[in-house]
Amino acid sequence: MFDIIIIGSGCAGMTAAVYAVRAGKKVLLLESENFGGQIVYSPRVENFPSIKNMSGSQFASDLYDQAVDLGAEPELTKVLNVIDKGLTKTVVTEDGEYDCLSVIVATGVRHRHLDVINEDQYVGRGISYCAICDGVFFKNKNVAVVGGGNTAITDAMYLSQYCQKVYLIHRREKFRAEQKTVDILQSKPNVEFVLNSTITDLIINNEDISGVEVTNKNTCETRILDVEGLFVAIGQVPNNEIFKDLIELDDSGFIIANEDCITSVNGIFVAGDCRTKEVRQLTTAAADGAVSALAACKYINNNYN
Repeated sequence: MFDIIIIGSGCAGMTAAVYAVRAGKKVLLLESENFGGQIVYSPRVENFPSIKNMSGSQFASDLYDQAVDLGAEPELTKVLNVIDKGLTKTVVTEDGEYDCLSVIVATGVRHRHLDVINEDQYVGRGISYCAICDGVFFKNKNVAVVGGGNTAITDAMYLSQYCQKVYLIHRREKFRAEQKTVDILQSKPNVEFVLNSTITDLIINNEDISGVEVTNKNTCETRILDVEGLFVAIGQVPNNEIFKDLIELDDSGFIIANEDCITSVNGIFVAGDCRTKEVRQLTTAAADGAVSALAACKYINNNYN
């Protein structure tokens, strides 16, 4: 019997593990793919307090070592289901079942991809899914942003402050984003809209991206954009499918919870990008990890002691 089972080992999950074991709880940390989450694929982390420059993989490795050295028990297995038994919960995995007093869901999100050949291969080598994280590395360079929602517009606005040229590629004529924001972006001299177009190929030079091929959907004409960075902002999908019949989700599949990280089910908490929130960054994931762990500890202390 574990006190807390944490599902997901990104920054949120592993921070939750650190706080929970320091509070004297027996903690099981479950992960289906790789310990560390998406930050592992980031070549540099420069926006986390006290860290001037560190690779994402090193950040994740250090956090993992911290959690395990303190006493968290890691297990690499896929979670299939969580059963709420009232006073206890049962987490069903591919390798067996584990009982616990509370659960923290920290499954994160996955970015929607362009489905262009070799896209995955060049993540961190020109392709990014976070302008705020990686935009500064492309200062005075040409970049492209793909998407038509508020995130894409905001990313392009942010990048226009640092980059020499920003192409905004959208498959339609009109944007889903707020028109006022679109108008402000369009007025910037270093931003060019490439509408009714999709990316059909990546141009590679010396193992990094040096351009993208875009194809106009109406005319079928192709064009090469000379860019060193490609920021994909076509949405995120939370990894919450297995919880849809257990926890209350919003229309986009995110677990509904406020800053207290408390879900609709007693004894089940949520941390990180998989919950409803405005800002999804490494710092907010860490904050959620701390909050959810302390909330779970309080729940256990109030109900089982």
